[in-house]
Amino acid sequence: MLKSLMFAAGFLSISALAAQAETPVLDVYTYDSFISEWGPGPAIEQAFEAECGCDLRFTAAGDGAALLARLQLEGVDSPADILLGLDTNLTAAARATGLFAPHGQTPALSLPVDFADADFLPYDWGWFAFVHNRNLLAPKNFKDLAASDLQIVIQDPRSSTPGLGLLMWVKAAYGDEASTIWKNLADNIVTVTPGWSEAYGMFTEGEADMVLSYTTSPAYHLIAEEDDTKTAALFDEGHYLQVEVMGKLAGSDQSELADKFLAFMLTDAAQTVLPVTNWMYPAHTPAAGLPKGFETLIQPGKSLLLGADEALALRDPALEEWRAALAR
Repeated sequence: MLKSLMFAAGFLSISALAAQAETPVLDVYTYDSFISEWGPGPAIEQAFEAECGCDLRFTAAGDGAALLARLQLEGVDSPADILLGLDTNLTAAARATGLFAPHGQTPALSLPVDFADADFLPYDWGWFAFVHNRNLLAPKNFKDLAASDLQIVIQDPRSSTPGLGLLMWVKAAYGDEASTIWKNLADNIVTVTPGWSEAYGMFTEGEADMVLSYTTSPAYHLIAEEDDTKTAALFDEGHYLQVEVMGKLAGSDQSELADKFLAFMLTDAAQTVLPVTNWMYPAHTPAAGLPKGFETLIQPGKSLLLGADEALALRDPALEEWRAALAR
């Protein structure tokens, strides 16, 4: 009898291991805040696994620019199946690696600009903005900000997609005047952080008057904290647009599963999660619409966005202007 029970237990253990071994695994590289307990990762993981019968594994690798740097280091040996968290300022550099495969999908999108890319699909978007307490007399543009005594926190463009977005924002708005804008802004900058989370934390702790973030960031405070004391400054030269994208690695051994994940991210199941966890606009507005509270956000009158190739060409010159100004 004892031997029979031992055999049965052993058989069940072997069966369990075999079932586990047969479960396909999809590896997704993304940024830190996406998989935090308050980010969209946990809810998306649960919802997708309920459909796919797979194991969805998120790996965080810093901010968006750090994601691409990690992938470039790993090359064709990367275990990633999908990279989620680049934006259009980085897609030309990502495409140049030759590591991505065409997604082959034509989804309906709800972006303020036309978007078409054979390799990268958007999953959310937002306008960059400086967030501040509502009682602050906010500047109307970068020149006003530079002329003020306001203290700001920004992110490093070498490691952070918002930081790089700020470089492109200034460049798109001011062109050849960008270096002068940076020189005038230098004494307003309290510090430059590696990523968004550190910068926003400094702002909420009262270490700066304003922080580079998004027009949607006040929605977090309003919806999650019932706090309406935060808003974003509306700049009259326009606001630079961030379109966050995802792409499938050509070397993925789970190509079909990766395609299913890309499609899933644009369904209502995922798109309804993003506004209240990633605090961005969904790439495809779900049937239920946007959450209550989003109607209170500022609406830029002009969207600025450089093409992917133009952003790549301007990146190094813009970075040098930024470094030279901050080194003074």
